[in-house]
Amino acid sequence: MNAKLSDAFSYYQNGQLNKSEKLCIEIKKKEPKNFQNLNLLGIILFQKKDFNQSIKLMKNSIEINPNQAETNNNLGLMLIQLKRYDDAIKYFKNTIKINPNFFEAYNNLGIAYKEINKDGEAINQWKKAITINPKNINAYNNIGNVLMETRKEINAIEYYQQAIKINNKYYTAYFNLGNAYQKLNLLKQSIINYDNAIKLKTDYAEAYYNRANSYRDLNLLDKALNDYKSAYKINPNLENLRGNIIITKNYICDWNGFNEDLLFIKNEVEKNKNVIDPFSSLSIINSPSIQKKIAFMHSSYSKKKINVIKDKNKNNSKIKLGYYSSDFNNHPVAHLIAGMFEEHDRSKFELYAFSLNSSKNDEMTKRLSSAFDHFFDVSSKTNEEIVEQSRKHNIDIAIDLMGFTKFNRFEIFLQKCAPIQINYLGYSGTFGSDCMDYIVADKNLIENEADFSEKIIYLPDTFMVTDYKKLKLNNKFKRIDYGLPQDAFVFCCFNKQYKFNPEIFNIWMNLLKKINNSILWLKVSNELAKKNILNEAQKRNVSPNKIIFAEKTNLEDHLSRYQLADLFLDTSPYGAHTTCADSLWSGLPVLTKTGSTFSSKVSSSLLSTVGLYDLIAQNNNDYENIAINFASNSEKLLAVKKKLEHNKIKKNLFKTKIFTKNLEKAYKIVHERYLKKLPPENLNI
Repeated sequence: MNAKLSDAFSYYQNGQLNKSEKLCIEIKKKEPKNFQNLNLLGIILFQKKDFNQSIKLMKNSIEINPNQAETNNNLGLMLIQLKRYDDAIKYFKNTIKINPNFFEAYNNLGIAYKEINKDGEAINQWKKAITINPKNINAYNNIGNVLMETRKEINAIEYYQQAIKINNKYYTAYFNLGNAYQKLNLLKQSIINYDNAIKLKTDYAEAYYNRANSYRDLNLLDKALNDYKSAYKINPNLENLRGNIIITKNYICDWNGFNEDLLFIKNEVEKNKNVIDPFSSLSIINSPSIQKKIAFMHSSYSKKKINVIKDKNKNNSKIKLGYYSSDFNNHPVAHLIAGMFEEHDRSKFELYAFSLNSSKNDEMTKRLSSAFDHFFDVSSKTNEEIVEQSRKHNIDIAIDLMGFTKFNRFEIFLQKCAPIQINYLGYSGTFGSDCMDYIVADKNLIENEADFSEKIIYLPDTFMVTDYKKLKLNNKFKRIDYGLPQDAFVFCCFNKQYKFNPEIFNIWMNLLKKINNSILWLKVSNELAKKNILNEAQKRNVSPNKIIFAEKTNLEDHLSRYQLADLFLDTSPYGAHTTCADSLWSGLPVLTKTGSTFSSKVSSSLLSTVGLYDLIAQNNNDYENIAINFASNSEKLLAVKKKLEHNKIKKNLFKTKIFTKNLEKAYKIVHERYLKKLPPENLNI
């Protein structure tokens, strides 16, 4: 190497790219075939983003001296950065041909194969790299990542652990190991590994973020919030991070900066930034158009494109219904819908269940599995495998019962697991994606059809199915059993506390101050939230003694204790769903304030179906005045309770068989339209 080229390398190593480039150009003029100089100049220009000239120089160098293993490898790496994966593969193969022991080239070749979805070939290359260099931690880590993507978490753990055994300072492997344990719901083990990753890399924002997710799932919400905030300080641009901070604050009823947080979310969404996940947005956003935009951005992040199913499934003797859920167990959705599965007309429909989560297997799971013609546990399968299985069974209509709730598998529907796909029940909003053909709703829920990406199936009565035939109320409970004053007027809200907010809480506190001898009965899942609620009451000059917390109990006892209250107070903009149905079935009237979104109108839908229109408020003043009116007039309250008892039997809210027939009518219509090659359209059943 001549002195001038040596100086150019020194400049490059010291980060003085311009000086290095100038010398390289001088050398090139005098020595145009100096391949070492061409290599260095090519690397410099690539770093300066002159990609075309850079690659031209690297290729020129290889033409002059084809036996340069490292240059072929570097060119491959450049092409990977430009996403020219097939070209990159060619040069990595050249590298290996020149030097079969160049283990980095095998590693890079595996990365290129992974990018073009050839996972098996990628793993083969990484295993070759390990054979040559058994201490190649990157190869172990890469194999683990692919195994994670294919839902082989236990196998992935072995590879991450091997990488850590080789290098116990490898923080990326600790992070990935934490992710694997988190996927397996082994949350304490996941936290241990995130701890290790953070000890080694104190500014590891992603590790703080994921550790926060584990803490939140363990209901250690103060620790979760601290970690989310730590991640935010390091990298505020992590996807949905700000939204997770807000929703975690809501879980503990920490409303400091609530309005500022809400304004921030709205402004960032307007800038097309992914700052909150769709489900979390339901509890704070009272705008269906903003919710649609959030859902659209969320679904657009998927790498998978919507596939088209060419086969028309004309040969099925019955319409094949596929229901997809992670909640085929003791879950509110399962309790609502179990009876519908049992009522389906088996002469017209064949029922398939695709269970996306096998971590729970209880009495409800057993009941549901016997209600289906086919019950598949697909929790360990990849999205692609579930799609393949659905198509293999010629599912006509896929009904997603999850939406964007926890453990959803949204990409199944992006890949079109069935020719007709319907959004129902689990998620009270739009998917924001063309992959979903219909959403099941009713006339009470939709203000503007343009706010939904799906066409709308308008059911008569309500969109919500109910099933209480296997449950019985215990009428022996007394207020003293639950610490309630015998002679008080008992307002209650058994909605989850993340649906509470300062606006609705202000009204509740006004009621406690205006109605003598009244108390508020809440069901709150963590001690920190209870403490904050009592503090918020004191700020509003309400004695903490006027708020009583209901403890967790079994379903039948929980439903029975509704009868001890006088009036259920709903939340907004994310109102009661199952809790409203539970309350009405138990005989307790529900007061709601209807909003603009689907999730804010569900109680209105149920109340309308059971004929209790007087309990639907249009604004805050209306809500407060109606509550005062009922609390101050025992005869009026008794009359509405009697009306509820009468209409429970007379109206259709709790008639599972009638609901099922209406939904089946919708299924038949959408299926017939599909067979006739007609596009989805809004339907009135």
